[in-house]
Amino acid sequence: MQSVAALQPDAAWIWKFDTWGDMSVRTLLVAVCSIGLLVNVGCKKAEDAGQGAPPKADIEKKEDVNSIKVAHPEHFVLVSAVEHEAVSRLSVTGTINPDISREIPVISLANGRVMNVRVRLGDRVRKGQVVMQVESSDVSGAYGAYLKALNDERLAHVQLDRARVLFEKGANSKNQLEIAENSEQDAAAALEAADQQLRVLGVDKNHPSALVDVRSPTDGVVIAQNVTNASAAGTTLSGSPNAFMIADLSHVWAICDVYENDLPTVQLGQMVEVRLNAYPERVFKGRISDIGPILDPSIRTVKVRIELDNLGSVMRVGMFVNATFFGNRTEKYTAVPATAIMHLHDRDWVYVPAGQGRFRRVEVRGSNILPGNLQEVTSGLNPGQQVVQNALELQNAADEQ
Repeated sequence: MQSVAALQPDAAWIWKFDTWGDMSVRTLLVAVCSIGLLVNVGCKKAEDAGQGAPPKADIEKKEDVNSIKVAHPEHFVLVSAVEHEAVSRLSVTGTINPDISREIPVISLANGRVMNVRVRLGDRVRKGQVVMQVESSDVSGAYGAYLKALNDERLAHVQLDRARVLFEKGANSKNQLEIAENSEQDAAAALEAADQQLRVLGVDKNHPSALVDVRSPTDGVVIAQNVTNASAAGTTLSGSPNAFMIADLSHVWAICDVYENDLPTVQLGQMVEVRLNAYPERVFKGRISDIGPILDPSIRTVKVRIELDNLGSVMRVGMFVNATFFGNRTEKYTAVPATAIMHLHDRDWVYVPAGQGRFRRVEVRGSNILPGNLQEVTSGLNPGQQVVQNALELQNAADEQ
């Protein structure tokens, strides 16, 4: 770019044109000089603007964590996934619950205050065991009614004997004898009712006490407790009539959620395999006893009930379970060597070749172990695809690099 001084015309030269009288040429030269000056100023501003622009951003490419490269890929044996046929099955999750038909409440028929709680939540109890003692004013009233009925029955019996003697000697009519017999029968019935009332309250009539022993009606485990010491007990005073809930846990239910799309594969009486998260190596056999008639609109599932025998009492209420329903038709699954599946971060993975000495990690869903050290894959892999035979060995080789 030429300077402004270089573009300005020589003064003597301009005067020469003036001498000649050519004013139009002079005007043209002045215009050319002005345009050159403006062009020079514009280029200067453009250069200054270029110097103040932000630097060009550098974009860093992040490496794919599921892709690894090893120095000698030929050292890792590749195998092809095979096809495996098995009975169709459905896996669902659920929880262990008590068998409602084996839950028995403990009720105190005597109203009063709890003086002594003998058991706690989670304790095992035997039939007839005292679970608590209640101080009740109902005992004194019931025992008073019993004593009155006992005295009335004795008096009625004496009067009946006297009426019989008088009737035999002809000093009494048959009608009076029948009245005495009826009175004695009424007194005996009242005595029996009073005696029964004491037994219902749990009071020994020969050793009466204000404390009533409340006993367990069955063998089982205390799964609910609604009373403590000094709290109210009974069917009218307490907030809940059930002081305790005792359940026989030798037989339990597994309540599972089944999606509506899978309902056609579930049938009443169908045999089920149940595995506990606490004991994944153990398999329990159960049977479907109920399929809920109501669908949960929020998650679109139906409650399915499985009956189980709780052998060894290993199943505890609230435990998570995995249940497998087996259908009547066969389906095709993919199978690979068990060593080809790597369990990482609670997921199953396999490595497939990706070319140029690289392998790609693919998530799959592993299932049952098959004969020949094979394992089923229910998703993520198709028959014929190649995988690394020993995934853990490849992972260790990649970590060492």
